[in-house]
Amino acid sequence: MIRAASLFSQVLSLIDRRLFQRACIAYQTERSSKGFSSWTQFVSLLFSQFAGANSLREIAGGLATIRGKVNHLGMASAPKKSTLAYANANRPWQFFEAVFHQTFKVVQDLSSRHKRKFKFKNPLYSIDSSIIDLCLKVFDWAHFRRTKGAVKLHLLLDHQGYLPCWAYLSDGKCADINAVRMLKLPSGAIVAMDRGYNDFSLFSAWCGQGVYFVTRMKDGTLYEVLESRTAAPDKNIFADETIVLSGPKAYEKCPYPLRLITFYDEKKGLMYFLSNNFKLAAATIAAIYKERWQIELFFKAIKQNLKVKSFLGTSENAVKSQLWTALIAMLLLKYLQLKSTLGWSLSNLVALLRINLLTYRDLWTWIDQPFDTGVVEPLSPPTLFPV
Repeated sequence: MIRAASLFSQVLSLIDRRLFQRACIAYQTERSSKGFSSWTQFVSLLFSQFAGANSLREIAGGLATIRGKVNHLGMASAPKKSTLAYANANRPWQFFEAVFHQTFKVVQDLSSRHKRKFKFKNPLYSIDSSIIDLCLKVFDWAHFRRTKGAVKLHLLLDHQGYLPCWAYLSDGKCADINAVRMLKLPSGAIVAMDRGYNDFSLFSAWCGQGVYFVTRMKDGTLYEVLESRTAAPDKNIFADETIVLSGPKAYEKCPYPLRLITFYDEKKGLMYFLSNNFKLAAATIAAIYKERWQIELFFKAIKQNLKVKSFLGTSENAVKSQLWTALIAMLLLKYLQLKSTLGWSLSNLVALLRINLLTYRDLWTWIDQPFDTGVVEPLSPPTLFPV
């Protein structure tokens, strides 16, 4: 009898198996599976993320060596390399996307109980994209440049817990603005983004939907000042103006009045923030744009700590399945961070979890006291005959 499960097994318990099975049915992932379940594939890919396995051989060998513990992961046996490779190439990546959204709801429920940095009640998001380089000779479907291949990860980060709440995987040539147009944001939401997302038609659509944005205005944008408010030089606010766009066809695309804030940064000099929110203080608008840096830190963290730069397969389906699994792994790590009272950095959490992944400890005690939580040993079976 085992008195406790491995840390990996307890992390997997955060995945709702009933919802997981519904996704299997929706995407018919068990059809022609020949006994290789979707759960076994999912656990194998997640094991690669947490254990740092670089190849199919490492995944299959790593899971094969733990023998009896495989049962506690919900798997009948360790996968074979060829079987896992075939599943990665053919089982639809959209299935992993569905599991991602299921997992996000679980983590979001926990993050909603934590304090926010900003006092306003509006949900705050930031959006950006990151290029993941691929070798064009190996990944011949991932066209980007003449001699380079790539996929682009478009991401919406929820600042309540800094959780990835929406993602879109495209080829490297996809314009950022085209991905953003797929988003459906709730009324009252605030989105922080860089100048690459300056699009007057998008601004107009969000103004009509009651969605607020904060971005930097592109150089050379033509506008007329309708009203000037009192500036606050003591908070580095040099100007706070209501403007209307006046460039060729700009007014036709966005006839709404906008807010232009001139902010002085000691490193970057004058910065011009464009928004459609007239209620928040100018200093708060500047702080919201500064908070956009969190999505850059997210991209850095996922590339440094998870497997998103080397891939287990060369097909588009295999690459996207692995990337969605990496996002699921990030959600699970964020859950542990939110649940812990220790205040983990993500890199330390990944490193220690990787070392202790298959040890028998109580997960919820371990994340609070990683150096004082002892290993729980399985009870020895009784001997039938005295030695």
